[in-house]
Amino acid sequence: METIAQWEPENENFWKQTGSKIAWRTLSITTVSLILSFATWFVMSAVVVKLPNIGFKFDTMQLFWLAAMPGLAGGTLRIIHTFLIPLYGTRKVITVSTLLKIFPMLGLALAIMNPSSPFWLFMVLALAAGLGGGDFSSYMPSTSLFFPKRLQGTALGIQAGIGNFGVSLVQFVTPWIIGFAAFGTIAGGSQTFVKDAVSKPMWLQNAALWFLPFLIVLGVVAGLYLRNVPVKASFREQLDIFKDKHTWLMTSLYMMTFGSFSGFSAAFPLLIKSVYTVKFPGGPDPLKYAFYGPLVGSAVRVLMGPPSDKWGGAVITQISGIGLFVCALIVPHYLTPTSLEQFPYFVGLMLGLFFFAGIGNASTFRQMPVIFPPRQAGGVLGWTAAIAAYGPFVFSTLIGVVMAKTGSPKAFFYGASVFYAINIVINWWFYKRKGCEKPC
Repeated sequence: METIAQWEPENENFWKQTGSKIAWRTLSITTVSLILSFATWFVMSAVVVKLPNIGFKFDTMQLFWLAAMPGLAGGTLRIIHTFLIPLYGTRKVITVSTLLKIFPMLGLALAIMNPSSPFWLFMVLALAAGLGGGDFSSYMPSTSLFFPKRLQGTALGIQAGIGNFGVSLVQFVTPWIIGFAAFGTIAGGSQTFVKDAVSKPMWLQNAALWFLPFLIVLGVVAGLYLRNVPVKASFREQLDIFKDKHTWLMTSLYMMTFGSFSGFSAAFPLLIKSVYTVKFPGGPDPLKYAFYGPLVGSAVRVLMGPPSDKWGGAVITQISGIGLFVCALIVPHYLTPTSLEQFPYFVGLMLGLFFFAGIGNASTFRQMPVIFPPRQAGGVLGWTAAIAAYGPFVFSTLIGVVMAKTGSPKAFFYGASVFYAINIVINWWFYKRKGCEKPC
């Protein structure tokens, strides 16, 4: 039976006897799948920092473009995914989206193994990697339908937070798995990695290849064990969310939180490389530090789900905005370093940005199911996630342009602090202050 005949998560007896087991099983399968979605979405950001050292002649702006393209594609595909669950159901959407990610990962591995692969091909593959970013906007509406309102913050925090670990996973696993012939001769030979006149063998294609068996297995598991809830709506019916101003206000707030998380996740390795690694002899390896940011943001997103359910999302979002604002104002002091002694302070402030973005990712997803009824809440979750998924594109391209124009990314961070300040006011006025329109 593909679709469950009866689904009443707000009915306490139904939830205890039937609903809870199905909901948590669905959450478990989709969350593991979502980890791979985020990992494949950000694999390009882990690969680009190595491409020049194995012979590809891409300049700094081209590398930022490659890091940005998955964000552009992911955001656009999330707009489509926003409407898919009420049309086709959880089982079909999650299964197909999991299996589709096989193709960009295989293509990227083959391109890396061919030293004559052109820049345009990597751009196409970077866009295709956006498949991993797009399906988040199906996962979140699906999960919101399976759980009662009192558990929305917890369930969505667990799924999105653990799913976000995929960003750290790819940045953590990549330096290790590209260091040896993990798949033997079947996966091709090594490249020669050259840095500071020192060369060593590297199997960079492994950064993409190791996902393939996991994607195949999870695609099969999703097809066998996932079910649909009886919630249907046409595309036209789902458009009613855009008539509500709170859809747009929450979009801005989620761009502040998840847009920052995803944007800095994509740009952090290149920021380290361009600001510190290339400037100082013996500079830091970007991938040894970059994974800490997404790790912090993902972990705190999981942890802040229950507090958001208990105290309300608005107060946590307010703390998130203030923290982002303060960190963004201080980071520029460490973007024109005179020595490597400033590097730990730079990393600490960047981790602060990830921390406050993470707690806001949890709290905003608590706010939306309170502000909107269930079916609309799912659509708004998908839509806001779609727009915020442009974070890697917006952040990477703007940082690249600002650096090309001024030689430093300082102006980007000052601009980001203005955006954070605007959202602090929005959240306080509509959702937090006494007598506000939608206390949540």
